[in-house]
Amino acid sequence: MSKYLDCVIVEHNPTKKVINRSVIWLHGLGASGHDFEPVVPQLGLADDMAIRFLFPHAPQRPVTVNGGMIMPAWYDIFEMSLERKVDIGQIEESTQQIHDLIAREIERGVSPEHIVIAGFSQGGAVAYHVALGYPQRLAGLMALSTYLATNDNLDYSTANRGMPILIEHGTHDPVVPVILGEQAQQLLTSKGYKVDYRTYPMAHQVCMPQIEDIGDWLNQVLA
Repeated sequence: MSKYLDCVIVEHNPTKKVINRSVIWLHGLGASGHDFEPVVPQLGLADDMAIRFLFPHAPQRPVTVNGGMIMPAWYDIFEMSLERKVDIGQIEESTQQIHDLIAREIERGVSPEHIVIAGFSQGGAVAYHVALGYPQRLAGLMALSTYLATNDNLDYSTANRGMPILIEHGTHDPVVPVILGEQAQQLLTSKGYKVDYRTYPMAHQVCMPQIEDIGDWLNQVLA
């Protein structure tokens, strides 16, 4: 059995160049790697870039807040309070699985500083943990409609202090309140990170103006 998570892979290389950029994008609770697959053609990515998008599928596990139902989840959520009581050990386990995907991209010829880590909702909490703690410089971190769950358990990497961070949130999000996006932005800014923080008049989702903004940001950080 492969040690790598099963991924949906979408390649953007209009000129059929060798892929030398990667985006690893984690879905939310109960979703799958197919969730953001349709977004890639809508991003307006530069024609001179060759990018591999990896959308891994989370493992199936019981989720306490959903009555112990087994579903695709990066970690268990014990309580849906604003503080979000979560299984830190499982976040670290998922982080290691993403580290393995990064290592495979490096083996395929993509340097770490050309790899973006992205995540939506639960996937975003793992993306924070992966990128902020990663020992080599990455291209950027994209955190969508999510929260920073592991500040107290995170060994912040000096290599990624200057990494561009994009945090985006819906102002009407009933699942992950917008205040959690603001808290992450304030915390990271106070630590000296350069954070681009944007909100959109939407719920727990993505919208077209946001997708265009993501495309612009990716064109910049992967240029």
